[in-house]
Amino acid sequence: MAVDCGVFVDWSQMGDVSHDATPGKIEYKDFKELKQHARSGQWAKNHSQRSAVYQQLLKALPCRTVTPDAAVYRDIVGSANSKRNPSAYLLPEFVDGVAVPRYCLKAESVGSVHAVISCIAGQFPDISYCPSLPAVTALLLHWSADEAQCFESVSRMLACNEPGRRLLDQTFLAYQSACMTFGDLVHKYCPGAHKLMVATATDVLEVYSDWQRWVLGDLPFSFAARVMDVYLVEGYKVLYRVALAILKFYRKQRSAATSSALTKQDSAAIRSDIQEFVQNIGKSVTPEKLLEKAFSIRLFSRKEITLLQLANEKSLQQKGITVKQKSSIKRQNVQLAVNADNFSSEIVSAKEIRDIWSWIPERFALCQPQLLFTTSTHGCSLNRFYSHCEGYEPTLMLLRTTDGEMCGAFLSTDWEERKRGGNKLSFFGTGECFVFKMKPEMERYEWVIIKHPELANSSQAVEDEQTGANDNGGPKSLETPATDASHLSPFLSARHFNLNSRNTSMFMAGNVDSIIIGGGEGNALYIDSELNHGRTERCLTFDNPPLCAESFQIALLEVWGFKDAMAS
Repeated sequence: MAVDCGVFVDWSQMGDVSHDATPGKIEYKDFKELKQHARSGQWAKNHSQRSAVYQQLLKALPCRTVTPDAAVYRDIVGSANSKRNPSAYLLPEFVDGVAVPRYCLKAESVGSVHAVISCIAGQFPDISYCPSLPAVTALLLHWSADEAQCFESVSRMLACNEPGRRLLDQTFLAYQSACMTFGDLVHKYCPGAHKLMVATATDVLEVYSDWQRWVLGDLPFSFAARVMDVYLVEGYKVLYRVALAILKFYRKQRSAATSSALTKQDSAAIRSDIQEFVQNIGKSVTPEKLLEKAFSIRLFSRKEITLLQLANEKSLQQKGITVKQKSSIKRQNVQLAVNADNFSSEIVSAKEIRDIWSWIPERFALCQPQLLFTTSTHGCSLNRFYSHCEGYEPTLMLLRTTDGEMCGAFLSTDWEERKRGGNKLSFFGTGECFVFKMKPEMERYEWVIIKHPELANSSQAVEDEQTGANDNGGPKSLETPATDASHLSPFLSARHFNLNSRNTSMFMAGNVDSIIIGGGEGNALYIDSELNHGRTERCLTFDNPPLCAESFQIALLEVWGFKDAMAS
């Protein structure tokens, strides 16, 4: 193995990585030890050891019964390992024009990557979109004895059929929903970076659509190899973690370099700036620091991310996005928000609604805003409020007081749910609800459990992020409910969790006398039956300050729906 692996590598670029050292430990019976070795870079300096471990991991992948192997490649392409002309093996359309990264390979080895991908395209006709394939293939070629072994390794990743587990997106629908899911995760875990993106980029989703390329393509080889270690052990969720960490470091670097007010730029300029940062990340961050940051994020469980991804896929399907589609989609809500012909509010400006829209879950951000109710047209009647808002999920409430203050709430659940409690005022909704104020600065207040998961306990056991179960293919199965305090899904209702206090999950309520947003030792918003008077105070559910003057009179109230939105 020490002689064969590395035949494609330009060793002059590999630094202190050993080519011919004995492999060392390559078989692991203890998953905890395997996970720890992958995260700590145990194989980083020993090329032979890493190669042997990778082959063990890839051979252990459960795959479809008929999965092309090395023999298939040799029959089709032959046994040559080098000096192939890349132009003789054109990359398939499904890589979307993405070039093969060199990753310290010999110049002539790029032709081998082309040959492997070309053969993959012939053996996997159902792949319609897979822009990460060139990077993954180039990386695996590093630790392959020949092209045929690389082909088999990539084939096993593509053919993996373990329920709930995926390693590579193979359709545009899966890819785009992953981009939306990444955007949702940025909302939750990188609020500072998200705020920077909203302030500087004309199309935030377009920026986030590059997230996979940052990790698989733009990162220097020493970083990408360390990511591959944990990716093959823990699965797809690792890519989310690393991309979030990259965005955190980018925001830190950008904030340090920018002393003046931020200005809006074309999204292409921001995308280029992030790409340049990632390609040169070694100037400010080590691979160890990047992974340390990535695994310090208290990310949702694999089950919950999978559910979120499925919800995003369904919303895309409702918009006509198919598994065969290859063109990117734009974030329609941002365009609509700044277009006076399509959006007009008596309460907020185009810029303000655009900022509010940036907080909304990505699957709803695809929908057009639709005015459902406004007191200026429908009058100050709670009954009319209900009759116009029922049947819509989610909704956005905006209000302006007679003193000119503005605030509002994003409400995840149909107001018709209130009827389940009869005449009794009972709370409903999910953790995607949030409240916000507009001045002196726009500020959003989310479910307190998201920032303080220690306030909730689970109803069943969950994967252990630091020991034991795998993010994507360890001992725990997908069907195991996500239930740990640090793994709360924002779109699952609070009943899925044993909260230490119901006061932390009182999202929305309504009856004939009033509507309430946020409860627990106070209400974030209380509005009377005449939609005339209200009050706001700190509540435990959102841990918010008063959103405006504590007691206020309503000058105008609007409720917006999301045209063609899909209920969770």
